Amino acid sequence: MRKRFRPLLEEESVDEPLINLTPLIDVVFVVLITFMLIAPVLDIDPVDLALGSPAKKETSNFQASPISIAVHADNSIWIQQTRLTMAQLETKLRQEKKKYPRAVPQVVHDSKASFGTYQTIKNALEAAGFEQMDVILKPN
Repeated sequence: MRKRFRPLLEEESVDEPLINLTPLIDVVFVVLITFMLIAPVLDIDPVDLALGSPAKKETSNFQASPISIAVHADNSIWIQQTRLTMAQLETKLRQEKKKYPRAVPQVVHDSKASFGTYQTIKNALEAAGFEQMDVILKPN
């Protein structure tokens, strides 16, 4: 038996198989429509911000925490009127956690300070062992 070798012609090119994207696009559209239908039904808790009025009743129920963290407009961090750097923050918070194990820290964040500073404080509080914190926003 002889093998026949057929020369490749230029007309016979090796085509790569085409990927059919239609099912993928269909699935994406179904997921998109599902999210669009479900989004208005979701129960999202609104955040009520204080108006900044000192005569308001809710401010009289406010209890001060022994751990008060203030963030100023220049992103400086102050704990109990002592300015701290980012490196000193976690060490100080660990000391405060030992001193006041059941206290809930209060973070007074200036509206002009960056969100990254808030996130750094939140991460440091979690690393120090705090499970809760109160965020107090200063009015403009």
